[in-house]
Amino acid sequence: MTVPNDVYLTYNGFVSQLATLTVVQTVTTGNVVSGVDPDFNAVLPQAINYAELRIQRDLDFLQSLVSNSTYALTTGNNLLTMDVNSFITVQTMRIVVGTKEIPLLPVAVPYIQNCYNDTTVTGPPQFFAPYGGDAATTGATSQFWMFGPYPDQNYPLRIRGTVRTISLASFNTNPAASTSYTFISAYLPDLMLMAAMIYISGFQRNFGRQSDDPQMAVSYESQYQGILKGAMVEEARRKFQASGWTSMAPAPVATPNR
Repeated sequence: MTVPNDVYLTYNGFVSQLATLTVVQTVTTGNVVSGVDPDFNAVLPQAINYAELRIQRDLDFLQSLVSNSTYALTTGNNLLTMDVNSFITVQTMRIVVGTKEIPLLPVAVPYIQNCYNDTTVTGPPQFFAPYGGDAATTGATSQFWMFGPYPDQNYPLRIRGTVRTISLASFNTNPAASTSYTFISAYLPDLMLMAAMIYISGFQRNFGRQSDDPQMAVSYESQYQGILKGAMVEEARRKFQASGWTSMAPAPVATPNR
């Protein structure tokens, strides 16, 4: 893997930058950087979590799209049980028939329940719909998907959707703390730091940012929003969703119709 051309952030680099912005001293123990303030160290994991989750929700990264072919439909069963951690969002589903992959059309659950409610009428599935979570753990363990018609045989599935990317917090041990990085910390380090500072600004003002300095959190939010605008355009270009469904930057002088 090649090294990014920008100034990327490892876990140690991120902690050092965040500590500098929050005026907290750091100490390096076993080649891992941490703050000398235990309260800073306590909020650090969720500061990383807040930043990474917010960026992933705002940008819907191309990197977060993965393909999974471990699931299959079984004969006569129109419900698929999927591990809740397999996908955040499912975008496409295809059944594998020999050497062909046949795409399925997403529909509403009532459509399948009304049109394919006879278990004796089977065939290759054509439609799928999100059905809900398991009752035992209220969706914390599994999510269900409904298919129509009922499968007439076993069908391997190829599912494509988004997942949560690896967190920078997972590299908080030696030697990864000083060498490893994530897509966000490598290519959007500025956005990640601003997002983390929004979260940690409460700690920086002893959890009284609104009374101590009402503009503090707003300024970090403004910086985040400013950087996010450019990142959103760049991400759209990467997915060929920019102007005219191309990968080109928007051109105010010559913008083609969609």
